[in-house]
Amino acid sequence: MSPPPLAGRRRPVPAVAAALLAAALVALPSGPAHAFTGANHEAITRAALPWEPVTLTAMADARDGAINANDHRPYFDVGPLHCDNADYLDSRDYPRTRDEATTELLACVRTSVARFRGAIRAADGLVDADGKVRADQSDLSSPCAWDGKPGRAKCAVLEQLGRGWHQIEDFYSHSNWVDRPAPGPIGLDNPPGLGRTDVAPFLDIRRHSAMEDAEWTREARARIPRDLTTGCYPDMDSTGVKPADCAGRVAHNRALNKDTAVSARSKTGDNFRHATAGATAEITRQWNDFEAGLLAAYPDHRRGAQMVCALVHDDPATACPPD
Repeated sequence: MSPPPLAGRRRPVPAVAAALLAAALVALPSGPAHAFTGANHEAITRAALPWEPVTLTAMADARDGAINANDHRPYFDVGPLHCDNADYLDSRDYPRTRDEATTELLACVRTSVARFRGAIRAADGLVDADGKVRADQSDLSSPCAWDGKPGRAKCAVLEQLGRGWHQIEDFYSHSNWVDRPAPGPIGLDNPPGLGRTDVAPFLDIRRHSAMEDAEWTREARARIPRDLTTGCYPDMDSTGVKPADCAGRVAHNRALNKDTAVSARSKTGDNFRHATAGATAEITRQWNDFEAGLLAAYPDHRRGAQMVCALVHDDPATACPPD
């Protein structure tokens, strides 16, 4: 396999057209999961990012990559870190309202907004005031810990991005944004599918990160379709409640997830492939937006451009000389 294209080479933000999303489709291994398996997260992330191999592995590795850090406990059991529990069915007797479901989805989006802001701040440590890459802060010769503790700036940025992107990838598996229902009646075990081929407009994380929380929340809320649902999962929702089960609700395991090729919802048409394509296109957008965010936040002495270079190269002290 040839190495991915190198730094600063921005990929286009995916368009609405299904043809562009189809280019992101990947064949992924299967297995039981609460979220895309670690291997699936790895394949999606590798397909999306134009980074050099060592750095890409630090982000994407199925077991130890930053993209999978949210699947380690205690993060595994926190619903907003996987876009769980934003379940809704347009039925008179459904136990949750559309507003309650939307509020839960926005809690998921909020975690990614916070991580984006944290990654922008952490990137300041990658280069000095004159725009020279700091070799000690961009070195990946030893593994990053993903423990949230102070350390090398590159590890801090990758951790913030990985923990912010994980739930965005999960959204495409855990929701009905990209999929179609099975033939037959629509209901708890067969919720409607939106069949969308665009990236979700309410996941505009860079835009949200520059706004007041109340302002972006109102904007994102207005962009969430009435029939959008993710699945109920017995983990902790944004209110601190951990349901004993998901009886009477659209359930993650029974009805909706496309975490593997053999998950229940994956068995209809190309639902699994559409979920992986949507997640891949989304992470491409998120990286392009983060790159643009660095350039805008740190224009002096081309510091933002040097930060981008430091993030995508394995030996940035050599690959990213100052002007």
